[in-house]
Amino acid sequence: MLIALGIAAVLAVYVVMIYNSLVKNRQQVKEAWSTIDTQLKRRYDLIPNLVETVKGYAAHESGTLEKVIQARTEAMNQTGAKAKGKAEEGLSGALKSIFALGESYPDLKANQNFLSLQQELSDTETKIQASRQFYNTVVMTMNTKVEMFPSNIFAKLFHFEKADFFEMSAEEAKAAQQAPQVKF
Repeated sequence: MLIALGIAAVLAVYVVMIYNSLVKNRQQVKEAWSTIDTQLKRRYDLIPNLVETVKGYAAHESGTLEKVIQARTEAMNQTGAKAKGKAEEGLSGALKSIFALGESYPDLKANQNFLSLQQELSDTETKIQASRQFYNTVVMTMNTKVEMFPSNIFAKLFHFEKADFFEMSAEEAKAAQQAPQVKF
């Protein structure tokens, strides 16, 4: 009887350890997503200031500016890693077009506010990339535990699910590998 109780106690401790490990990983995924979300919100907050700065110099480029605002709104309204990743890809493309306007307007290119906003957005992009990498690492850890035996049994039993990666499209990944060309 004591042996049976000992085995049951060891088994119970093992189940608790697996459960706690899954909970810890789920919380890490949430925290990592929160970090990405914070950086994305910072990016969203910078974009209206950038658009207003460009408006003064490039009034007839309203189509480009509207695309940036529309892409920002769409990205802000998305939830979940997959949908957010797709919307962010569109926003990145729209931002590239607004920075390209700087080449067409020398006064804009020399504007300190434009340069400052461009630098802040560049810094934010770097932080988003680092946050995305960390998020994907903790998602990989979580998904591995959800799939591997014996933790997969308890993951299913306690309704732990795989998380979505925050992925780049093939085009965005290729662009990220190339150094950006900024000319002033």
